[in-house]
Amino acid sequence: MELWVLFGTFGLLLAIGTPVAFCLGVASFATVLYLGLPPVVVFQRLNSGVSVFALMAIPFFIFAGEIMVRGDIARRLIAVAGAAVGHFRGGLGQVNIASSVLFGGISGSAAADASAIGGLMVPQMKARGYDVDYAVNITVVSSIIALLIPPSHNMIIYSISAGGRLSIADLFTAGIIPGLVLALSLAVAAWYVARKRNYPTEAFPGWAMLGLLLINAIPGLLLIGIIFGGVRSGVFTASESSCIAAIYALGVTTLAYRTMGWADFVGAVQAAVRTTAMVLLVIGCAASFGWLLAYLKVPTAMIAMMQSISDNPIIILLLINIILLILGTFMDMSPLIVITTPIFLPVATAFGVDPVHFGVILILNLGIGLCTPPVGAVLFVGCAVGRISVWQAVRTIWPFYGAAFVTLMLVTYIPALSLWLPAVFR
Repeated sequence: MELWVLFGTFGLLLAIGTPVAFCLGVASFATVLYLGLPPVVVFQRLNSGVSVFALMAIPFFIFAGEIMVRGDIARRLIAVAGAAVGHFRGGLGQVNIASSVLFGGISGSAAADASAIGGLMVPQMKARGYDVDYAVNITVVSSIIALLIPPSHNMIIYSISAGGRLSIADLFTAGIIPGLVLALSLAVAAWYVARKRNYPTEAFPGWAMLGLLLINAIPGLLLIGIIFGGVRSGVFTASESSCIAAIYALGVTTLAYRTMGWADFVGAVQAAVRTTAMVLLVIGCAASFGWLLAYLKVPTAMIAMMQSISDNPIIILLLINIILLILGTFMDMSPLIVITTPIFLPVATAFGVDPVHFGVILILNLGIGLCTPPVGAVLFVGCAVGRISVWQAVRTIWPFYGAAFVTLMLVTYIPALSLWLPAVFR
């Protein structure tokens, strides 16, 4: 009965449009009252959920990403990507994907990627004869790459949700190859659709121009090396690297590029504060919800149920992926990480799946959910940028969904894609 109160309250509030954080908090409060526990338990768990030092990395990474968005970094990265891959079929589509790889390694946010890259690329693609749905679909699905390539603050949330025992450096490293595989899969899908619709190619500007554009973008690209190299080498922690990233991003945009004005700085601060407050409130309320799941022994029951269905890890991982894909269609990513990690991580490890490998599976899976209706936050951003309806985008987005799903299956069933690179750096 306790689980009916917990999930019933949560589902009812979610169905009537209540923000996810309040759904989690109220459902936890109602269940605690039903169990006869002191109500203060909910607030204690909420407080302990956000009182984790590693979470300090999230606001600074978000702030650094906002500075990069407003500081002309995205335009320079797009110029490099355009010179490198624009001459392929459907050139600007390939540029869009390559830009997501470069910018994702700076922002770590799918929404920021869709907003920054989409704001620059979608109008250009429309002006050069590309259908707007094609431009939006590529922008939306390629933004998932930012969730896998460091610095992904969702990897930090996963590490904390797993009990804080997983190395953030390993998680950052584990996402690199899957992120590149996703980019390659999307590039193939973009080429296929572009060939089918007979989209144009861009002229190759020459190696000299590519070199000049690359040199011009180096100050921004160095941020990727600073974050990844510093964390991976142990020179500083993920939290410390986020502070360095914010300071470096501010330095690059104000001193090197001179593109960050006072109004831009204030806008970056305000956006970072709003996003951080939202994320931390969700994490805190989800921590209370997750504690109740553990208290009611949901993970143990889930393991027993999965074992009763099959003892084959292939089947179990497929079931977990299906469940996560369904959940991702109507819940946002951050709360789902905090809620589902305590449930499914014990199941995955019981069937021999490495926790770091499972983290990459989880992040990629829930990232796909950001691009699917009815609650696809990144899908809404892309459609707003392209000024088309969600229905117009979804009608033709299927080749890109297919590429993302193929990548998910490859990452799920080929552990080396996630685990080889962390092993190299140990």
